[in-house]
Amino acid sequence: MALTDLGIRPIHSNALILLERPGLEAARIVRQDRERFRIQTASNSISGEVSGRYRNNATRSSDFPVVGDWVAVVARPSAGTATIHNLLPRFSSFSRKVAGDNTEEQLVAANVDSVFLVSGLDHDFNVRRIERYVTLAWNSGALPVIVLNKTDVAGDLDEKIISVEEVASGVDIVGVSAVTGEGFSELRKYLKPGETVALLGSSGVGKSTIVNSLLGEDRLRTAEVRGDDSRGRHTTTSRELFLIPDGGILIDTPRMRELQLWADEESLQGSFSEIGELASNCRFSDCRHESEPGCAIREALERGELSIDRHQSFLKLQKEIAYLDRRKSDSNYEERRHDRALGRMYKDVQRHNRKNK
Repeated sequence: MALTDLGIRPIHSNALILLERPGLEAARIVRQDRERFRIQTASNSISGEVSGRYRNNATRSSDFPVVGDWVAVVARPSAGTATIHNLLPRFSSFSRKVAGDNTEEQLVAANVDSVFLVSGLDHDFNVRRIERYVTLAWNSGALPVIVLNKTDVAGDLDEKIISVEEVASGVDIVGVSAVTGEGFSELRKYLKPGETVALLGSSGVGKSTIVNSLLGEDRLRTAEVRGDDSRGRHTTTSRELFLIPDGGILIDTPRMRELQLWADEESLQGSFSEIGELASNCRFSDCRHESEPGCAIREALERGELSIDRHQSFLKLQKEIAYLDRRKSDSNYEERRHDRALGRMYKDVQRHNRKNK
């Protein structure tokens, strides 16, 4: 298999050369089950694990490989195993904040060109959730594409598309149906040879069905959704990468129980570009958009040009990102304080050893 078919880029090949270690070869992570990996080299699909040195040098969970990553490995084809020694540079990565109170990044997929943000057009349709996905996607460095699945059951399809367009300016929207086949020819336009697409969405939106349709075979197990709320028993339990027969690469991911933001103000501006444009027209550059005269945002709200729900959603996400930034700063401070404490302890041990020689 040519590594270009797997999506390797010069940024990965050049980094491998710079390592200057005999026996190393490039491989891509194609499946991840917690700390167990399936990797694909130019000649073999084998299991892989990180080396002891790699594990000891990793300080954060995001330092470990995820599906889509390129790694430098020493392969043992006869044993069907490989040791992962280095993580090669990422040109994009889709992340969220880990569930719970910890302020830590959780990588979902890496080296992705486009992200299919899948939403069902049944009872589980949620515009506010789509906003959050779009904000995360802009932060990833990948191109977001909103996929509205189950067009065959959407009686108010045009209205729902308009509501999505209002919260995702400039983002491509594709309506699809696995039942009728509608929209799949348009989806395949993003699946170019050597390019990677990741699918993200909540339970019951039909991601596995979309993957099966694009693969042309029932590779992934699917399950019926409940009729009352369109929620389903999620059938994808691990992240996995698939090669499309006609070219292109798909990454399927388990549903996200909590879609907590790991983004910055720039990503928010990308997702709410119309609010940023309005703010640039305020009379005062330091306008807080509260009671100042000449506030373009307040004027747009009064005229009905900007919906109250859209503005409230922006303010909510803005506060969430500001809180995340403060937590990141606190975490960095604690990490530096911990490092300083270890440094002092190490020096005390050295002094003690010198005294007792």
